[in-house]
Amino acid sequence: MNKIKTNSYVLFFYNDSKKWLNKISKEQVLHTHVGVIRHSDAIGKEYGSRLRTNKDKYVYLLKPTIHDFVMKSQHGTQIVYPKDLGYIMARAGIQSGQTILEIGTGSGALTTFLASIVKPRGHVHTFDVEPQFMEIAKKNITKAGMIKYVTMNELDIKTAKKMPLSDADVAVVDLGDPWVVLPQVRKMLKGSGAFIAICPTMNQLEKLTMGLVENEFTDIECTEHILRTIDAREGKTRHSFRGIGHTTYLAFARKAFYDRKEKKEAPTE
Repeated sequence: MNKIKTNSYVLFFYNDSKKWLNKISKEQVLHTHVGVIRHSDAIGKEYGSRLRTNKDKYVYLLKPTIHDFVMKSQHGTQIVYPKDLGYIMARAGIQSGQTILEIGTGSGALTTFLASIVKPRGHVHTFDVEPQFMEIAKKNITKAGMIKYVTMNELDIKTAKKMPLSDADVAVVDLGDPWVVLPQVRKMLKGSGAFIAICPTMNQLEKLTMGLVENEFTDIECTEHILRTIDAREGKTRHSFRGIGHTTYLAFARKAFYDRKEKKEAPTE
């Protein structure tokens, strides 16, 4: 039986718009729209149990998933949403044991998710130039229990003279100008290694794809993912009025070797 203890993380779930991710402390009291939730009442209960608030509302005690940690992370920058994360993992073939290069740590949401996939034998090496964002990211990654699978580096890859990594399985770039680091990424990525870039605008996609071809990448694909939720209720199921529309564009490619120096054989007569 998986029981809740002091210092356990719990998602107090009332409904999809009212849920709170907390670290359990005996003295902590959570004041919500649905009533007061005392952490001490959760201690000793099994995950999946429910508590009754002082307003006679039920709140379920759920064990947080990586999705919960990502969506409840502190945002210093825009995060990559789960609807995009899933496709990134599948399209790039990310799996346990791989070495991941990430350029642009941001708030650490993507870093957290990457680490949750490659652990326990794999590792994420993430790079950023903003100390304040990296501090936020470190807290988010630590909160999700993924910090031991992540190495954080304050380094500008754009100007680095020596590449800090080699033979990475996958490179993930979340920068405003991802095409600038393509030569450096190529040096750090193994042959056929996957490249992913997060691009907020189509102009960025266009410039990036030109750079990918110039830097000898193949299997180039650009996508956008729209999530539509359904309100499923007896006799009145319909599309939800809430939903997540456009968040970003994704660009995928794989490192290849064009053999541009190879001369074509002269035709024989």
